[in-house]
Amino acid sequence: MKKIIKKKTYNTDTAKEISRITFGAFGDPDGYEEILYETRKGDRFIYGIGGKESKYPVETIVPVE
Repeated sequence: MKKIIKKKTYNTDTAKEISRITFGAFGDPDGYEEILYETRKGDRFIYGIGGKESKYPVETIVPVE
């Protein structure tokens, strides 16, 4: 996933994965996964995805300030 936020580009295909946390089991409607990434420029962001009742019902990128 690629997203531009405040003139910075965050791309899960080109960033380095730092860590991954999974909440719940696969297929759980309130389960989700958070993956911490770091860009080549050192900016960090969280990529979140989950079930339809989770805190990430759609793919989301959240910059870490």
